Amino acid sequence: MRRFATALVGRRTRRRWIHLILGGALAMPYVLVGSTVAGPLLGETTMLGSFPSQLLSFAFGLPLAAITALFPLTRPMSVAAVRALCEVPDESLADGPPRSRAARGRTVAWFTLHLGFGGILSGMTLGLVPFATFQIVLPVFVGLGDSWLGLPEDLRKPWVLALAPVTGVLFLVALAGCAAGSGALLARWAPLLLGPTPADRLADAERRAADLAVRNRLARELHDSVGHALSAVTLQASAARKLLDRDPEFVREALAAIEDTTRRTVGDLDAVLGVLREGGERGPGHDTAPAPTLGGDLDGLLRRTRAGGLRVDADVDLGAPGPEGADALPPMVSREGYRIVQEALSNALKHAGPDTAVTLRVGLDGGGLEITAENPLPDPARAEPAPARTGGGHGLRGIADRARLLGGTVEAGPVDGPDGARALWKLHVRLPFTGHA
Repeated sequence: MRRFATALVGRRTRRRWIHLILGGALAMPYVLVGSTVAGPLLGETTMLGSFPSQLLSFAFGLPLAAITALFPLTRPMSVAAVRALCEVPDESLADGPPRSRAARGRTVAWFTLHLGFGGILSGMTLGLVPFATFQIVLPVFVGLGDSWLGLPEDLRKPWVLALAPVTGVLFLVALAGCAAGSGALLARWAPLLLGPTPADRLADAERRAADLAVRNRLARELHDSVGHALSAVTLQASAARKLLDRDPEFVREALAAIEDTTRRTVGDLDAVLGVLREGGERGPGHDTAPAPTLGGDLDGLLRRTRAGGLRVDADVDLGAPGPEGADALPPMVSREGYRIVQEALSNALKHAGPDTAVTLRVGLDGGGLEITAENPLPDPARAEPAPARTGGGHGLRGIADRARLLGGTVEAGPVDGPDGARALWKLHVRLPFTGHA
């Protein structure tokens, strides 16, 4: 019994009832327009005069509602009402205007059903609630001797007065049952008619993929730029502290490199965060710094890295500056190549230590950019091992992601040293020029 009462007058039923009443209110303008046609057809001069006139006006008004449901805002407004009042899961409903003909057709069907069910139930509510209330209280007024009601003698009979409250209650129960059934039916149809179509799901998947790509790009930029800078600054400061009394000249160079590194990193960080400000208001002081490239920034990167104690033997052959040399590199290849070299040097600093010698080769080869970095693997027997890392491990993955986006290849792993020397860690990356102008 309690479950039956909850189904008829529970919170969910009441909210869905309100949703239906809202549909009836939305249907009223269309019904009034329909009455201008129905009235003359039935020969009536008053608007919504008779019950047949009201039904015919309703029949003429629903097609008008279906036409107006083609407006783009109809689906977002319908979805908002369903989410607020029908207790339908959010993920089962689509967001935004319909994008395809099928989605627009479903929206038209939903809007017509909502206004149709809502108009009928609103009429029942307006008619049955006062009538049922009158039936329930009728014996009270008659028993008090109120003759002002003007009831016929037939309605004053005892058996009629005894059945009147029962009839009124049954009318209210029937009305609540119709509201509960109609609300449940619309709630079941809502995901089918207002849910995402295949085109909506595809657009949503593309949007999530684009957001993920932006986040991954931000992660790579922050890891490669800020991560390298912090590693370099840490090692430069450590080397300067150890040689403070013995080699003041080296200390001055290390401090200058720290200053230069931090200044450039602030610019790189502003460039990365500029992605988050796209589309917003930017003043003159908020212009993002240009991304570093191989042609113009590689020498500075090598100088700052060497100032941290890492010995770098670099063989760079990008041609002379100009339209036929380094400036002819595709911008994306030049930018990504710089980040790859930066990450290779950063890995050598973090894993092998500042006293390691790195051999770096950067050059052009058959329509592509070739980058090779080699450094000895850490010696397990050395007295002062490289500091243990507390995080990271994404450097090679970032290099692979950058190369893959440009259609390039990456090879990384330990190799035997020449003439039985200590084993080397070798990184080889090739970035093609094709399609990256």
